[in-house]
Amino acid sequence: MAKQGSNFKNSKRSGIQPRLPKKPVGGMQSWLMIGLAITMVSMFFFTKQRTLQEINQNQFESMIIQKEVEGVTIVNDRLVEVSLKPTFVSKYFKDSPQGMISIKKGPHFEFPIISKEGFEHFLEDRQKNFPRNERIFATPETRTGPLDWLGTWGFFILMGLSFYFLFFRMGGSGGAGGQIFNIGRSRATLLEGEAKVKITFNDVAGLDEAKEEIQEIVEFLKFPKKFTNLGGKIPKGALLVGPPGTGKTLLAKAVAGEAGVPFFSLSGSDFVEMFVGVGAARVRDLFKQAKEKAPCIIFIDEIDAVGRSRGRGQMPGSNDERENTLNSLLVEMDGFATDSGIIILAATNRPDVLDPALLRPGRFDRTISIDKPDIIGREAIFKVHLKPVKLAPGVDPKELSAQTPGFAGAEIANVCNEAALIAA
Repeated sequence: MAKQGSNFKNSKRSGIQPRLPKKPVGGMQSWLMIGLAITMVSMFFFTKQRTLQEINQNQFESMIIQKEVEGVTIVNDRLVEVSLKPTFVSKYFKDSPQGMISIKKGPHFEFPIISKEGFEHFLEDRQKNFPRNERIFATPETRTGPLDWLGTWGFFILMGLSFYFLFFRMGGSGGAGGQIFNIGRSRATLLEGEAKVKITFNDVAGLDEAKEEIQEIVEFLKFPKKFTNLGGKIPKGALLVGPPGTGKTLLAKAVAGEAGVPFFSLSGSDFVEMFVGVGAARVRDLFKQAKEKAPCIIFIDEIDAVGRSRGRGQMPGSNDERENTLNSLLVEMDGFATDSGIIILAATNRPDVLDPALLRPGRFDRTISIDKPDIIGREAIFKVHLKPVKLAPGVDPKELSAQTPGFAGAEIANVCNEAALIAA
């Protein structure tokens, strides 16, 4: 089908510009990084203090008996720091590489203790024969260093960082509704302005009957007074029913492109969420946005994900989040007037599971069946998808359509693409 060695260019869907990823807001992240840097620097400087020489309690007892100790400090009830009298410092630090001035300041030694009360009793017992003015008394002291500070506040810092990365940094995966504070916002993709839908009925092939039926919706959006002057009411919505790959989404975009109106596109699963009440909130937000952009089209793909019949497989009295979302959708479809300029298009390949209240007139007034194309329709679809492909002489779309019975539009597009890839 495709010419060997050709520079094949994949066909592009016209009219849809991919949404550029939003740059993450760096304000909070910058402050977190600055705070972490300050903490690390503080820990470095605080822990760079002069390390004391460690001794045991027997050595300390010997110093007490020889009256070499000038002062004793009990730090945080678990560590004892010993300061020597200046005249005895050189006895223990005569070979020290450090200057004698810094060493004489003390403290000079340290050792751990089991309990504060036990050490005070030990110190008093060893000095019981000393004159009172020569006795050394322990001074308790409480110190809070960087590690102690982290021990106190580390859990809360960890929880704060986890909250930030879970609900803010991961929020971009879900679009407008991904962040926790925007969880009730609609996830619909809005195509308007420079990114408006540029697909028209000329880009839709093989769906002549469906195009004729849906053409009336375009007339409603373009010339509403033409119908309302005679007392008629513009339909609120149309349901596109057909097998997968037959062009339901393409046809809905073509309606928006022909009418030149904003196009809200989302899937039925975008309403469903693990949190109670989120689906209903997203439905309300979607219609609120649509009213601000009217006239416009709302397209809900795979509506059976949210529009299933209520009560199927549910225990009596159960509160199903999906049913709450469906109820909100039904209320919103009843809530806007026929002259609001909002048309709802929905697509499904399982109309049998939809709730009857969703299909009644006043909500989805029209049901448009989109079946797999016949041989004439397949020939028209082949002509569309073979345009960007360099063909070998003798390739006939009519012959190809005869060789592909039962193929839908998506399958024909895949055949053309695979042939070009193989021939490349």
